[in-house]
Amino acid sequence: MHNDRYSFIKRNTLKLYEKLAEEIVHSIQTGVLLTGDKLPSVRQLKLERNVSASTVFEAYYLLEARGLITAKDRSGYYVTGFSSRLPSIQPTSSKQPTYIGDVDVSELVFNILNAVKNKNVVPLGSAFPSPLLFPLDKIAQRLGAVSRKMDPWLTVKDISPGDENLRRQIAIRYSIDGLAIPINEVIITSGALEGLNLCLSAVTQPGDTVLIESASFYAALQSIEQRGLKAVEVPSHPVTGVDLDALQLAIETYHPKACWLMTNFQNPTGSLMPNAHKKRLVELLTLYDIPLIEDDVYGELYFGSNRPLPAKAFDKAGIVMHCASFSKCLAPGYRLGWVAAGKFSKMIERLKLTSSIAVSVPIQLAIADYLSQGGYDRHLRKLRHKLMLLQMEYIEAIQELFPSGTQLNRPQGGYFLWIKLPDGVDALKVHQAALKQSISIAPGPMFSASRDLTSYIRINCGHPLDEGVKNALKVVGGIVQQIVNK
Repeated sequence: MHNDRYSFIKRNTLKLYEKLAEEIVHSIQTGVLLTGDKLPSVRQLKLERNVSASTVFEAYYLLEARGLITAKDRSGYYVTGFSSRLPSIQPTSSKQPTYIGDVDVSELVFNILNAVKNKNVVPLGSAFPSPLLFPLDKIAQRLGAVSRKMDPWLTVKDISPGDENLRRQIAIRYSIDGLAIPINEVIITSGALEGLNLCLSAVTQPGDTVLIESASFYAALQSIEQRGLKAVEVPSHPVTGVDLDALQLAIETYHPKACWLMTNFQNPTGSLMPNAHKKRLVELLTLYDIPLIEDDVYGELYFGSNRPLPAKAFDKAGIVMHCASFSKCLAPGYRLGWVAAGKFSKMIERLKLTSSIAVSVPIQLAIADYLSQGGYDRHLRKLRHKLMLLQMEYIEAIQELFPSGTQLNRPQGGYFLWIKLPDGVDALKVHQAALKQSISIAPGPMFSASRDLTSYIRINCGHPLDEGVKNALKVVGGIVQQIVNK
């Protein structure tokens, strides 16, 4: 739960001018500041923020070097960076579930995912950012070092719940965000997905009902399908996440056994639940004694000045199972995740033990060693900034290359863009046509229990926007335009 005892620990170690620059970048990224807007004068900002003139100058110089602002003689500084001209996606007004019943999406998802394994395919539909964004060489060095001196008895000792030092490092990171999570509640898993599946197995039986959001991460749909569960798909706001009034109505009507949600930078929509919504969500689920399986793999990829709190921060009864991993923010391919499982910790630990026993010991030791060296937050700052700039570049390209009628939102973190195509355009047809030209996209139906969302696609903007990628966006935009013209 949220605990002010840990407020003295500060994760954000940016210099003052860097903090000021990041705040301005966030205002540009979220559309508060638009291209052509004049920034406050150095004197004005100095007085407003109670900082020195040199701090303001350093911030402005940094933004100018990044190409986001420009100085005009005797006039001041102006925004030259990103400004979206595309309309935002509007939320549905219905409070009724978009789907109730069995789930049958695996065949569709497998067909789409299998089609994009070829590395010659432009990965607009990929679920992972570019591997070039991560310090894999440094982690490999730590892996080699810890493997050479590893105590052989750790292969016995470090079975579920996992390496104690790694779990301590994870608990420290929770404490930085104000969450007092005991080490014995942290269970190491083979990526977040294994943790999510273990949580679902811990609290459901075949035939039970699970609440999910619309749109929903396709792996959640597959997990529900594989366990013989039923899904109730609840409407979700494209910016603020699941509709809590609709969620309460679904709880009272369908009596679910669990709820599976992404509260921070949801995949595929990029939505971010406000803290007040997270608090109400946890209070609502606590009232009805419904466990929350919280998928928070993108929480570290925020573009603002602070990491958004997970719903776990508001959990006083231990009903939230918080699942995360290092796959999206540090070490893709290493498949190292964890669950902070609350009152279900012992159950999850035993399920892990009986399913896959343990996670690779050298990988646990290597990541723990890397975290203890103190470079993780420095890497995250660089990664977040790069992803934010890539998002700006992709949106600029999409609004240039896609036809009128296209809509999208600007997430405040992560690396996905959820795009609504013009009326009458079938996302699966766009996917099939793009794939013939070695371009992948993620069509909306793979994120829907009802195979709905046929006019939506998800684009991965976590890869450098080189000439090949921009040409791929041009091709996809052309395919959409051809369908519109028919």
